[in-house]
Amino acid sequence: MAYAALRSIGAYAPKNILTNDDLTKMVDTSDEWITKRTGIKERHIADKDEFTSDMGVSAAKLAIERSGIAKEDIDMVVCATISPDYFNMPSTATMIAKKLELNSVTAFDISAACTGFVYILSIAKAFIESGMKKNVLIVGAEKLSAITDYTDRGTCILFGDGAGAAVISATENKEEAIIDVHTAADGTYADLLMTPNGGTGSPHDALESEAAGVYMQMKGNETFKVAVRTLTKDVKDILEANNIKTEQIDHFVPHQANFRIIKAVGDALKMKEDQVVVTVAKYGNTSGASIPMAINDIYEEGKLKKGQLLLLDAFGGGLTWGSALVPFSPLK
Repeated sequence: MAYAALRSIGAYAPKNILTNDDLTKMVDTSDEWITKRTGIKERHIADKDEFTSDMGVSAAKLAIERSGIAKEDIDMVVCATISPDYFNMPSTATMIAKKLELNSVTAFDISAACTGFVYILSIAKAFIESGMKKNVLIVGAEKLSAITDYTDRGTCILFGDGAGAAVISATENKEEAIIDVHTAADGTYADLLMTPNGGTGSPHDALESEAAGVYMQMKGNETFKVAVRTLTKDVKDILEANNIKTEQIDHFVPHQANFRIIKAVGDALKMKEDQVVVTVAKYGNTSGASIPMAINDIYEEGKLKKGQLLLLDAFGGGLTWGSALVPFSPLK
């Protein structure tokens, strides 16, 4: 039987940095206010002519190079993004594949907001275990600065740009295999975090007078409460379902949305401080890119070792959520 294994990780962050002090010149806020409420100190911002796919390609090249798998053996590319290169088509995954010169592979996007990377991990796992694909490149990439209203201090302090990528490949060794992935959604809470206009659900002739509707809008307090409750339950469920104890987790990698959410969930799960990966201070919330970017950080710091167990956990607009138990199984 074929199993799916996490072979490599890669990430990319744009060179431009927007600090909290920079934001004080744009909206009524302060470094102290932002830090206390979010834990964010800075975020990376893409150049105007830098597409989401460009960032995805940079992360993907690194992941492929580290994977020990020839680029030509990649047979599917899946991208998680809410800030695609183009509205609906072509998909950002198609553009990533083109720029990587992978011109005859399956390629498509999914939209699950901040849970996007967990969703595409589950997709890669399913395609590989079914025997349909052997080596899947998954990419979480976001240019959130393009859909952020920099006059809204409730959202502009949160979001940044970046990309993360991983190669998931077939293995016959169950010890290397992704153990489990949980994904779910509940549209009842859709209005907590959304971009309300721009699609077929809103009248296009109203867009000119409602330009702000194409930006992200969030009900922060309500989102915080639902996120903490949902994330904690989801992690408890996946651990219990697989008979794994908290102390067996080497690295807990939650979506990097807000340090207060990360701490609340970590405390509720009785995670030790050195188990919890936190990168939100330097990247902000990069939505579908945040988990792979965080994994890449501990990889490049030498903290992620072969055979160690990752617990991923995410929550995002939709509302969507998901978790995964993933051994790190590099070939080299």
